[in-house]
Amino acid sequence: MRRVRVSASGRRRVIAMGAVMAAALAVGGALPSSATRADGSGDAVRKGLDRLVHEDRYPAALASTVGRDGRVHHFTAGVADLRTGAKVPVDGQVRAGSNTKAFTATVVLQLAGEGKVALDAPIERYLPGLVRGEGIDGRRITVRQLLQHTSGLPDYTDFIADPTGTARHTYVRPRALLDTALAHKAVFAPGTSWAYSNTNYVLAGLLIEKVTGRPLAEQLTRRVIDRTGLRHTYFPGVGDEGIREAHPQGYFAAKPGRPLESITELDPSWGWAAGQVISTPSDLNRFFTALLDGELLEPAQLAQMRTTVKVPESAGIGPGVRYGLGVTSAPLSCGGRSWGHGGDIPGYATRTGVTDDGRAVTVAVTADGPPTEQGPGDVLALLDAALCS
Repeated sequence: MRRVRVSASGRRRVIAMGAVMAAALAVGGALPSSATRADGSGDAVRKGLDRLVHEDRYPAALASTVGRDGRVHHFTAGVADLRTGAKVPVDGQVRAGSNTKAFTATVVLQLAGEGKVALDAPIERYLPGLVRGEGIDGRRITVRQLLQHTSGLPDYTDFIADPTGTARHTYVRPRALLDTALAHKAVFAPGTSWAYSNTNYVLAGLLIEKVTGRPLAEQLTRRVIDRTGLRHTYFPGVGDEGIREAHPQGYFAAKPGRPLESITELDPSWGWAAGQVISTPSDLNRFFTALLDGELLEPAQLAQMRTTVKVPESAGIGPGVRYGLGVTSAPLSCGGRSWGHGGDIPGYATRTGVTDDGRAVTVAVTADGPPTEQGPGDVLALLDAALCS
């Protein structure tokens, strides 16, 4: 595992919310570990990444950390390509999956601050006649409930064609994703429970386009990516199946223990406003730090974003996790809470966490589904250990 030190001046802060060692050995021996010695949180990150590679069998693991002093460190472990054994690019680009939801929610809240969107207004006000189905009525679902996952809308990802199969190269329009969801009955009445649904954020993306009269990608770029100085983050365009800058390959296992298949190139349109962004660990740290520091939202809107509801244990996101408007809050073993989101998309999984005192950690691994059952839990344990060291 490699560790790279960056000066303080260089600081940057699912789709579900959630390969293997044998494959690596088959193509040329053990996975390498090439870290310089680190103390404190650096040592915790080094050990954690080594575990992710050698025990949990992720081909590569990357991390970026920011300490209370603002100093940035990057770490890598494993290989970028199981076939060639290439080195993992330091702070390489990965598909950020559902971290995209925090970007989308930020734009909606900016529009709320501008008086163009009311969080407690029904989505019907902005997208009249669009949200209808069995037990589904856009006149009863508010913008807040969309961002908070309390709308009761079914998740279209439960019904679309398998994005790890031949459909991975198919472009899907946002309206087609919505139509897929609305063909199924509501999960519960709006505001009565909580359930993660990517459909909520497709609607949030359509809301942004309707209110601004501009494409979602442009709004995310102008209002969030450029404003925060995220130089290695972008929203892929139509037909853009690759990853533009240096990146490790992404892999997918049909289930734990099955061989890994490369799935780096795919059409991410089925993620759209819920999961299409590509970024780096340090850019994600920079984004969530700027967001929680109030650089992107006025105090009133940031307070709304940080107003959370309990996530049921049955959701499998983790004990004590709460959901705000596009962000999660999770308890730390050392006390206090971290804020972020996390993302899963075929090939990559990322977990993010920032604290109010300036600490930030993002961990990315290059297989989703995971090679082993314990892998995702170990990623979360590393995030906690790095923030608490």
